[in-house]
Amino acid sequence: MLVDLLIENVQIYNSYFKKFVHGNAAVKDGKFLYIGNRGAESFEAGERLDGQGRYMIPGLIDIHLHIESTMVTPETFSYGLIKNGVTTIVPEPHEMANVFGLDGVKEMIKASKDCVADMFYAIPSSVPATSMETTGGAIEIEDLDELLRSEKIICLGEIMNYVDIIKDPDCKTNQILTHIRSNYPNLIIEGHCPKLLDLDLQRVIYSGVDSDHTHQTIEGMEARIGAGMFIEIQEKSMTPEVMDYLIQHDVAEHFCFVTDDVMPDSFQRRGHLNHIVRKAIEMGMEPEKAIYASTFTPSKRMRMYDRGAIAPGKISDFLLISNLSELTIDQVFKKGRKVYDAAETYSSKASQGAFPAHYYTSVKLPQLSEKDFSVAVDSVDGRYACRVMMVKDGSTFTEEHKGEAEIRQGELCWQESGYGLIATFERYGKNGNRAFGLIGGDTIKRGAVATTYSHDNHNLLVVGHNVEDMMLAANEVIKNQGGFCVADNGELLANLHLPVGGILTEASLEQTAMELEAIRKAMKSLGYKHYNPIMSISTHSLAVSPALKITDHGLIDVNEGKVVSLIIG
Repeated sequence: MLVDLLIENVQIYNSYFKKFVHGNAAVKDGKFLYIGNRGAESFEAGERLDGQGRYMIPGLIDIHLHIESTMVTPETFSYGLIKNGVTTIVPEPHEMANVFGLDGVKEMIKASKDCVADMFYAIPSSVPATSMETTGGAIEIEDLDELLRSEKIICLGEIMNYVDIIKDPDCKTNQILTHIRSNYPNLIIEGHCPKLLDLDLQRVIYSGVDSDHTHQTIEGMEARIGAGMFIEIQEKSMTPEVMDYLIQHDVAEHFCFVTDDVMPDSFQRRGHLNHIVRKAIEMGMEPEKAIYASTFTPSKRMRMYDRGAIAPGKISDFLLISNLSELTIDQVFKKGRKVYDAAETYSSKASQGAFPAHYYTSVKLPQLSEKDFSVAVDSVDGRYACRVMMVKDGSTFTEEHKGEAEIRQGELCWQESGYGLIATFERYGKNGNRAFGLIGGDTIKRGAVATTYSHDNHNLLVVGHNVEDMMLAANEVIKNQGGFCVADNGELLANLHLPVGGILTEASLEQTAMELEAIRKAMKSLGYKHYNPIMSISTHSLAVSPALKITDHGLIDVNEGKVVSLIIG
């Protein structure tokens, strides 16, 4: 029998038994034809490969992530995925959608069409995520219909505004859910519902949202699985307690591993989903179970029944691994064709000008002056209680703290308060909104950081301790049409250009990783104490992530779902 590829002498992972079986595998027309003991005596192969007793596992599948989190284009992202053994992803481009709306989603899909890794898109469902922020674009119900008609869509992306689902029957999110359930009853609906339990959690599930990828606890995970939710475990959920629960309990069918957000320097240094799998193994999970949770269950969740296993009729995406416990990837195959070999040169490609011209001119802000960082307050002179956003290491959640600050001649004397200033400026040229707050905790203690990479609205966010450095950092970002900048004592310490929509670069993964690492080090040198200072600061404007955040509308009490004043009382 004629086949294209015969892989002999390998330990083949069987997803159905969750174990390795020694044998051979034959590939024809990009799919597995045969798995078993038959070899060259039964097949005439265009190519034969001696597996040398190595482990053969399906290509890794990541069903919840945002390409924009890595700040590179889909082409560059695919390059990084393949060398890390990830052959299929389900990206949700809600960052680009927040900047450019429906067109942003279409352009990301267009930019993915020729990528080696398969990319099946999730429709951004929450753009904007709340009514308490200004974005460059929005996704409306008619846009959902347009995308479902015209593009390769696999699910409705994470429903983020869980507060409105519970509190406001007529909100946009509930309208979207009703529309999807009525018109596309088989479409998978992904969720984002941190900390919810009991009736509130089950009301969200009742609305049609049946997965959650947010930070898990044992209590929360049991409540979700017990109510029929599928759990997507990202790295921040991989505590010893959670991992022990997943290892000790019979819940393999109810969870998978995902990355969600991977910074470019982490991507370059540690890898992608393979890093999560390796970490799970290091934490005591059997390799066979960790592989199952990164291949079979994610494919089943997304109803991608043509992949996720090495079996007849499945797409022949697979990895050859020399060290199972360390998940050492020797080779990666996509549809039976070798696309990566650790022993060969593997070069990054970085196309320029892949997006429409206006994607490179999306920051519509003039240069800022000193007066732009003065905080006007309509109160008589005196000392006032204030809300303070407290950053805490170990989480992207913040806490609300009650502090004090002086008001003098109608201005908040924030530089005398002992806290930093956090400011956000609407950058799409829509309304000129700006908002201010006080910030403390595990953030910078001097200098300033400015960025347009601020979830989900991607307005200009500035944190600092003096006006001069805040101006310097902010104006550099404006001049560069987006990015990250760190300044101290009148000098630029680090700079990352993100000219595509203010959130992506067309530079290589290696260059982007190097420049972001410099940003990270500069932030830490200013006193930022956090396991991921980039993600921490960029979520200060994420109005669906507890507890006190900021948008161009003002300070947001996330748990209450409302704008609150800086001055208390």
